[in-house]
Amino acid sequence: MKKIKRIIFGLLVALAILVIWGLLEPYIIDLEEEVATIPNLPPAWEGKKVGLLSDFQLGMWLDNTNTVERSVDLLIEKRPALVLISGDFIYHAFSGTTEEITKVVDLVRPLPEAGIPSYAVLGNHDYGMISLDTPPKDKLAAKLETALEEAGVEVLHNEAVRLNLPKNAANNFSPDNAEAFYLVGISSHLAKRDQPKVAIAQVSSDNPRIVMMHNPRSFLALPAQTAPVAVAGHTHGGQIRIPGTPQWSWLTVTKDMKHVDGWSQGYGASGNHLYVNRGIGFSDVPIRFNCPPEVTLFTLRAQ
Repeated sequence: MKKIKRIIFGLLVALAILVIWGLLEPYIIDLEEEVATIPNLPPAWEGKKVGLLSDFQLGMWLDNTNTVERSVDLLIEKRPALVLISGDFIYHAFSGTTEEITKVVDLVRPLPEAGIPSYAVLGNHDYGMISLDTPPKDKLAAKLETALEEAGVEVLHNEAVRLNLPKNAANNFSPDNAEAFYLVGISSHLAKRDQPKVAIAQVSSDNPRIVMMHNPRSFLALPAQTAPVAVAGHTHGGQIRIPGTPQWSWLTVTKDMKHVDGWSQGYGASGNHLYVNRGIGFSDVPIRFNCPPEVTLFTLRAQ
């Protein structure tokens, strides 16, 4: 009997340690430094940095506001040539979320104020979708978009924009289209607003590009050889991951979602490569385990 009690006590202690760590890990920022190889990259962009953030989920109980703020500060310190934010700024875009929107916009505002060009796409939570059955709330998503644009963060909807470095002695861009470098932004997949083929068709096949989306499923619709580097979020990396079992996580069990983070192997059409950021915030529970919040910093290289 005493042996059983000791075992039960040991299990309870281990569980308590895991829960405590799960509450602490969300405040540990994992800076992932990666190389993004982009064919035909203009020489002026060689070696430049691109930052990536995702899934703040602001408005959830015990949301990870402090880590969002420190992640933004980290990128300002690193001074990338641009920052990408791949959606789910807020947790629920219901009526009465003016305070949430104001708060999250104030958190990202320092990026454009620091002179760092900042771009975003919206995720399913930005449309107020708490499930697949929830109709997207376009007016509320538009409210968030307007606030982000006013703060200097450009929100893209199935469109391509030309990227330019600030002009100085080292960055003297030619207007020639051969020197163009593009960002393609794809709208929310679960809100049924994504049009990957429409977005990518706006860029000549010879022009270098980065493709940004919220949900990795949008990546599957991109034709072969059109997205040498694409970025996404949405999965939270699984959020609560079981060590030693890379395909199992909290989201695998609760949402039938295979967690994906980092470079996805064998996913999408030939010649396309997707990187999935683990995000900052949470889904359902304010715990992360074996899956810390991520800030990604890419170094651009020509093929």
